[in-house]
Amino acid sequence: MYFCGCYLESMLKIFETEKIKELDRYTIDYEPIASIDLTERAAMAFVREYSRHFTKQNPVIVFAGYGSNGTDALAVARLLAEDNYRVKVCLINPVRRSSKDSELNKVRLLGMPNVHFVELSEDKEFVPPTLSAHDVVIDGLFGSGLNRPLEMGFAALVEYINQSEAKVVSIDIPSGLFGENNDTNHPQGIVRADRTYTFEFPKLAFFLPENAPYTGKWKVLPIGIHPTIVEQTETPYHMLTDEDITGLIRPRETFAHKGVFGHALLLAGGRGKMGAAVLAASACLRSGVGRLTVHLPLRGETTLQTSVPEAMLSLDTDEDFVSELPELKAYDAIGAGPGLGTQATSQAVLNALLTSAEKPLVLDADALNILSLNKEWIDLLPPRTLLTPHPKEFDRLFGACASGYERLHKAMNVAVEQELIVILKGACSAICTPEGNAYINRTGNPGMATAGSGDVLTGILLGLLAQGYSPETAALIGVYLHGLAGDLAAAGRSEESMIAGDLIRMLGKAFKMQKEESMDHSI
Repeated sequence: MYFCGCYLESMLKIFETEKIKELDRYTIDYEPIASIDLTERAAMAFVREYSRHFTKQNPVIVFAGYGSNGTDALAVARLLAEDNYRVKVCLINPVRRSSKDSELNKVRLLGMPNVHFVELSEDKEFVPPTLSAHDVVIDGLFGSGLNRPLEMGFAALVEYINQSEAKVVSIDIPSGLFGENNDTNHPQGIVRADRTYTFEFPKLAFFLPENAPYTGKWKVLPIGIHPTIVEQTETPYHMLTDEDITGLIRPRETFAHKGVFGHALLLAGGRGKMGAAVLAASACLRSGVGRLTVHLPLRGETTLQTSVPEAMLSLDTDEDFVSELPELKAYDAIGAGPGLGTQATSQAVLNALLTSAEKPLVLDADALNILSLNKEWIDLLPPRTLLTPHPKEFDRLFGACASGYERLHKAMNVAVEQELIVILKGACSAICTPEGNAYINRTGNPGMATAGSGDVLTGILLGLLAQGYSPETAALIGVYLHGLAGDLAAAGRSEESMIAGDLIRMLGKAFKMQKEESMDHSI
């Protein structure tokens, strides 16, 4: 189909911290570049970004450790001093152990007359500087190579920083935070940064909800890691970007007609929840499907015909709930769940759908709730079915998870073992595929945490599936544009005032932005 694995290799990769070390070493060996010069490159990128947000009126206190992150911090301190920032440096080196690069950066720094420098070793008492709301702390204590919780003096220093009113900017990763799994970490030993400027690649930990209090706003700064090793090094984690989605959306032919763009079937709606069917149906039509039929209870006829006149209706014999499965042969894709309810009749309908459908499926909301009540039915799911659970729905289906890290990896395992596409919804939704990959999305905002947003996503996905996009491609495009529509809605209305219908109203603009991006690339 339209989705191809070779294309996905161009996406922004997310590497585990151990692999990032290998990429750094390769760059040093084969660019070639001296390690001290790669440090300088990173420090310059950091300072450029820092100066965009903080003026010289804010005194800077740099806390540097004795490892590579501390080496970066010493270089950052020097560059800021050269740019006439007021800089204090606290080098925490209790065992008097440092690398050649760290020593060289320390010597460079000590030669500057306008830098206040203090080095703490085990034979010196350390009195931390007073921190005020006017100060900015640059955290360079520990980098992404940390693999055990901070303790004793370092934990106390982190707590001191966190309790201050100073703004905190972390170099590469907040000190104390592990790059991936923090299930065994100690929260009190992790710096709570307001901003994190990370180098070349985001860390997996940045996408997980339990780590949001530590990273603050984060940004990836390119530092020129060798492209050959980046291309050759495999990882299951990727981050979606504008360019990725632009390359996936197909242009429309001049003489195309509605038959070309598919016929979708939506099973939705129940007593008190007809609005879910309206939202999903509207989003499906706004996603470019040629035709849409909504199968819903008799009571919903007036609601749907009035709210979504473009949709055709297939009416159930039951007034309040879906109780029967219509003939499926005419449809190119089928969606089920929004407002469906979990009563016995709807459970029977879903069972019939799973055992008879031969077209792509997307299941959400009550379809997932029904599955959680009948977990043996998970084995009936056709290959590459799209499941779109939020965390609680996922846990009900596949077992409780203690953290976002555990949930992500369980979703990845489920996708492989059951040959499904699991869209784990959240602030950074993850699309987990049967090939073992996870594609993480960053569009969207907290304003989308409102009733009906998931129904809108279901409709978008269904519309894309019916147009002939493969399930993987539909998931990537759908999740990205859903979030982008939310960002456009928030820009126009504010996060607080957003409702799910605003996402549908902004969907056309989201598509248009991607088409314009595609035209720019083709010029």
